[in-house]
Amino acid sequence: MTAPDQPLLDLARAHGVSTSFTDWKGVTQTVSTETLTAVLAALDVDAADPAAALQDAWDAPWRRMLPATTMAVGGEERLVWMHVPDGAPAHLAVRLEDGGERDLQQVDHWVAPREVDGALVGEATFRVPADLPLGYHRLVGASDDLHEEAALIVAPARLPAPPRGWGVATQLYSVRSERSWGVGDLTDLTDLAVFATTGLGADFVLINPLHAAEPLPPLEPSPYLPSSRRFFHPLYLRIEAVPEAVDLPTRARARVALLAKRVRERASGDRIDRDAAWGAKREALRLLFAVPRSAGRELALAAYRAREGDALTAFATWSVLAEHHGNDARAWPAELRDPASHAVAAFAAEHADDVAFTEWLQWLLDEQLAHAQHSAVDAGMAIGVVHDLAVGVHPGGADAWRLGDAYARGVSVGAPPDPFNQLGQNWTQPPWRPDALERSGYAPFRDLIGAVLRHAGGVRVDHVIGLFRLWWVPEGQEADRGAYVHYDHEALIGVLALEAHRAGAVVVGEDLGVVDPSARDHLASRGVLGTSILWFETADGGALPAERWRETCLASVTTHDLPPTAGYLEQTHVRLRADLGLLSRPVEEELAADRAEQRVWLDELRRRGLLADGADEEETVLALHRYLTLTPARLTLAALVDLVGDRRTQNQPGTVDEHPNWRVPLSGPDGAPMTLEQVFTSARAARLAAVLRG
Repeated sequence: MTAPDQPLLDLARAHGVSTSFTDWKGVTQTVSTETLTAVLAALDVDAADPAAALQDAWDAPWRRMLPATTMAVGGEERLVWMHVPDGAPAHLAVRLEDGGERDLQQVDHWVAPREVDGALVGEATFRVPADLPLGYHRLVGASDDLHEEAALIVAPARLPAPPRGWGVATQLYSVRSERSWGVGDLTDLTDLAVFATTGLGADFVLINPLHAAEPLPPLEPSPYLPSSRRFFHPLYLRIEAVPEAVDLPTRARARVALLAKRVRERASGDRIDRDAAWGAKREALRLLFAVPRSAGRELALAAYRAREGDALTAFATWSVLAEHHGNDARAWPAELRDPASHAVAAFAAEHADDVAFTEWLQWLLDEQLAHAQHSAVDAGMAIGVVHDLAVGVHPGGADAWRLGDAYARGVSVGAPPDPFNQLGQNWTQPPWRPDALERSGYAPFRDLIGAVLRHAGGVRVDHVIGLFRLWWVPEGQEADRGAYVHYDHEALIGVLALEAHRAGAVVVGEDLGVVDPSARDHLASRGVLGTSILWFETADGGALPAERWRETCLASVTTHDLPPTAGYLEQTHVRLRADLGLLSRPVEEELAADRAEQRVWLDELRRRGLLADGADEEETVLALHRYLTLTPARLTLAALVDLVGDRRTQNQPGTVDEHPNWRVPLSGPDGAPMTLEQVFTSARAARLAAVLRG
């Protein structure tokens, strides 16, 4: 790896690519020439002649009449430039989302003209008034016979802070009831939410991402590597909750009953078998799809298809193509890799019934998601269901296929080394291209957030710092050989805030790891809650006193990337990483360091009078959660695994199949799988809930 020269450094910075970074040990690291060249290539920037490429970057905005996207904040004025031939008249108006139109006032702000491509270009400046309504508007520019439109987004300045409350976090697929088909489903979610508020006094339930996976086995076990974040996974459907189930013919009804019996019998082990569950459900859903729907339900389905539009059609088409050509679109015949091709259109027409079936599945999910949220709120939940938003998608999945150039090629998202992942991480997901998002008016991101919040009381944004910058790892390089690429966080967080405002939803950002403090400050200023994990909240080598914790955060003892607290206290996370070869120092040193870190917190609990000497494991778990109630955090969280005393690690970052990530069912202290019905009668859960209620 070689050090970059100054022209390459300048070119990288012009495109928002960081040329150095500070690692978790506080040491500044320089990004190599090879990494910078590969990252720039993923942005379609040829670094062979850095000086010429830099000049092109400087000239690019002057070739446009208007910025591709202008972001404004409700109640605040802002200025926007407009480029026209030097000396030509300039007129700029706003076409409002509701159909009205307003002319904008030009202001006296002289900017020297610039020669671009042999012509002199002038710049006019206009004022965007403070009283524009929140929403997605259009700037309409005109100069003589030249016209151009661009996006204008007006977002709320700040989301309102939620009232103080607490919630339950769970991996839904792991929470299986006696009636679910091998995996936790949306009826289980409904029942859990109702129990959490009526039986435990919780204000919300935070669940794993429910994003869509592949249509056929083998299904990707990680909910954080979906095929699509825009649509949902039909694995979570409850078959018996589909209205047409009551009208199944006798033979079909018997077949569905047999499928359910078989998959439930196979679900008694200590692994979640998504492939078996989805295989049974898919066959049952095909039988249900053949049942005639009432006139009203046909109208509702048609309305859903109209609302979801081309995105739904493209997703469904990808799904059917995947059934015929495999789950990775990058390996399909060349003519099928372009969603706009004639070959794709011909395929969709030939398989129209299969496409319609996939669209119907998404409609059922929409219905069952709505029922879960409405039931939670009707039962008394202040917030209801909080969905999780994964960082990205599979590089050969539906979103990467249908959105094309919105994603960068030749790189993947990851994270530099940190104390818990000392070799860095490569998440094998293509990143958004910041330039493509801007050109689109952030439409893909807007559609994604709107879909997630349609039937939700909130959203947790995994790795929310990715809205500021993402670690891009070039193909063929190790995870620590990446570079940060910066995004327009004002625009992305503005869209996030606008969609949350419209949904009346809470937004939580997972801001763990190596984070610039200014990013946390910005998120807080916009009303986006951060995430505080007790084990990580330290200062000057000691426990951060409860009074000094952030108010604008969701506070918890653990997270899904750590073992349940009972397992953490036993240091299973250290031993597991040692067994898998993920440590950069001897295991004895790691265990000793971990014991010292735990001792810091156990001493703090004793100092506060929350933990007695000789306390057992459950008493320690209760004390750790009691500490959360002493902080000013707006929201606190208990993992369902902690409520029932589970010990098993759900996910070990840095691994794929070396550990059964995302395939571990909810279990009790003895390691035996628990049903949802057993959760309802758990005395341990009642005790921990009482602590968090205060």
